[in-house]
Amino acid sequence: MESRWRTWADRLTVFRAVAGLPLLMALIAQQQALAWSLLLLAGISDALDGWMARRAGGGSSWGARLDPLADKLLLAAPLIWLATHQTLPLWAVWLLLAREMLISGWRRDADDGAPASRWGKAKTVLQFTSLLLLLWPETWGPEPLILSLQQLGWWLFWPSLLLALHSAVGYLKPGRSRPHHH
Repeated sequence: MESRWRTWADRLTVFRAVAGLPLLMALIAQQQALAWSLLLLAGISDALDGWMARRAGGGSSWGARLDPLADKLLLAAPLIWLATHQTLPLWAVWLLLAREMLISGWRRDADDGAPASRWGKAKTVLQFTSLLLLLWPETWGPEPLILSLQQLGWWLFWPSLLLALHSAVGYLKPGRSRPHHH
């Protein structure tokens, strides 16, 4: 039974890793409801795969390494789209994506995959929430409500960026176990 939980956790991680492309295609095609739904499902899959891995007594080494990369692949799609539409400043999206690549590279070489810190997990939840609000479909309510939700998403993006930078310092500061090169 435990291996079944681990297998499903890994499948959800793979779903999240590939969901960024259809999400981006939906945004380009102006299918806001589909894009929003894909982002929500992917966010739920992030929580579920962690729960399933814990239920299995721990995730696979492969899943532990793919999980943070899957988050980055998924979140890059709406971030890039929002930057190209000048909803978010390009420099802020670049800074966030640069941080993500730096930490992913560092984690790749860590023996344990360098599990996410408390700050890193908070950052991911805040990013998902921010993006869900920023991408709120224009047909899902009266214009003042939609503008308020999107503005709240914009304001939540900034603490998510600060948490991303703060957690990066935590990963990279001396004293944290360093990756071992073989």
